[in-house]
Amino acid sequence: MKVISYNLRKNRALSEINALAEGFDLDLLCLQEADTSILPAEAGGLHLADSTHRNRLGLAVYYRRNRFTALDTQAFELRKSLHDRVLKPAHERLLATRLTDLKHGRDLIVASFHAAPLTALNSLRREQIRTAHEQLQEMGPGLPTLMVGDFNYPVFKNHLSKRVVASGYDLTLSDTRTYTRYKFFRGHFDLATSMGLDIDSVETLPRGTSDHMPILVTATYRDEQLAKTA
Repeated sequence: MKVISYNLRKNRALSEINALAEGFDLDLLCLQEADTSILPAEAGGLHLADSTHRNRLGLAVYYRRNRFTALDTQAFELRKSLHDRVLKPAHERLLATRLTDLKHGRDLIVASFHAAPLTALNSLRREQIRTAHEQLQEMGPGLPTLMVGDFNYPVFKNHLSKRVVASGYDLTLSDTRTYTRYKFFRGHFDLATSMGLDIDSVETLPRGTSDHMPILVTATYRDEQLAKTA
C-alpha cells in the first residue's frame, strides 16, 4: 500500500493534495495543519474518512474506497505542551481510522499524528508518541498499524527509536530530510512508526509550498511477506 503524509503548513499546500494523490496512485493520504472546515470530501480519487474539528490546524485521513472500507475513526487528545495551553492550537494530535483492506480481507489502523512544536521538550513528544501507540492498540488490538505525520523530533532519534522499538513498534526515517526551513532545525521531522508491517521505503518528495516535504510510505503486511518466503 502507498501512503503519503503531508504537513500543509497552515493549510497553504491544500491545493497540492489532488496532484499528490493522483500522481502517486495513493491508497491513503494523511494530513497535518489542515483547515478542516474547507477540506474537500474527495481528493484525487481518495475519500475523506474524517478530520479533527477542535483544532485551529487539524488532521485528516483520506482513503481509496475501491481498496478500503472505513469502519471507525477516532480523534485523541495527547499531553499538552505549554504552547498548546497558551495558544490552544491543538486539542487533538492524533486521528486514527480503522479500515478493512478489501484486497487482502483484513483490518488495519492508519493514523495521522502531529507532535508538540519545537518549543516543547523531546521528553514530552516521546510521551505523546507512547500514548498515541497505546491508543492505537486499544482501537485495534493486534492489528497492523501505521502512524505517520510530523513528529517534530529533529535530534537524538536513536533515543526515540529505542523507546519506539521497546513499545513494539518500528520507526522508519525517510531517505532524505523532510524539513529545511530553519538553519538549526533541519532534518527528518516527518516519520513513520508501524506494527505488523514491513516498510519497504519512505521517500521524501519534492518540496511544494509547505515548509515540510511530503513523505511517501510504501508498506506490506509482515506476515504475508513471511508467507511468501517460507
